[in-house]
Amino acid sequence: MGFVNYEVKGAVGVITINRPEALNALNSAVLDDLNAVLDGVDQEAVRALVITGAGQKSFVAGADIGEMSTLSKAEGEAFGKKGNDIFRKIETFPLPVIAAVNGFALGGGCELSMSCDIRIAADNAVFGQPETGLGITPGFGGTQRLARLVGPGMAKQMIYTARNIKADEAFRIGLVNAVYTQEELLPAAEKMAGQIAMNAPIAVRACKKAVNDGLQVDMDKAIVVEEKLFGSCFETHDQKEGMGAFLEKRKEKTFTNR
Repeated sequence: MGFVNYEVKGAVGVITINRPEALNALNSAVLDDLNAVLDGVDQEAVRALVITGAGQKSFVAGADIGEMSTLSKAEGEAFGKKGNDIFRKIETFPLPVIAAVNGFALGGGCELSMSCDIRIAADNAVFGQPETGLGITPGFGGTQRLARLVGPGMAKQMIYTARNIKADEAFRIGLVNAVYTQEELLPAAEKMAGQIAMNAPIAVRACKKAVNDGLQVDMDKAIVVEEKLFGSCFETHDQKEGMGAFLEKRKEKTFTNR
């Protein structure tokens, strides 16, 4: 695609936002390309995804302010829906998605990273929701996912002040899982994705759905969500293969997503 590259490395797919001249800022064309790449992922062959940004300076510096500056009220709402629909697709995508955050992850970039299952950052990463300084609110899920990830108080502080935070603070507040050097970041993300890909795809995908769906309901309903997904794994090839390998004390396993 024009602004989004996609490369498959074994069972891992790597999606790269490729608009480095604009610090990978999200305009409508980038969002359309990202949506098309997601639609084209072979979910049989690929078992985990990594999303990153081209170059060393920026993951995604935000939504394109030049495009947003002239939007009407209705157009602004439509642009927000466009981004939200795609980020929600990532959040609910059957495959696990890891954000490898290199450099700036501001506004829409921070929101893109938060739609992923796991975030790891380079030591030059910078996170923030600068929208109030631009006269708007976060529009691609920032007010919702940030509060769920780091708690309402910290989220409100970041959003109200529009203050950026560096990688070490993002790690401290739980926004990212780990911090690496810039050189180590993408290999670390691909290694983690590879570790995920080695496990039974049916089980991994069921776990993603269980966590996501369970967080939306109270505990009594949440454990029913888990019970049903737990039960759905039985009588599959992967369950028989995984338990068979354990009982037979063999390390080699062949998971087929069946």
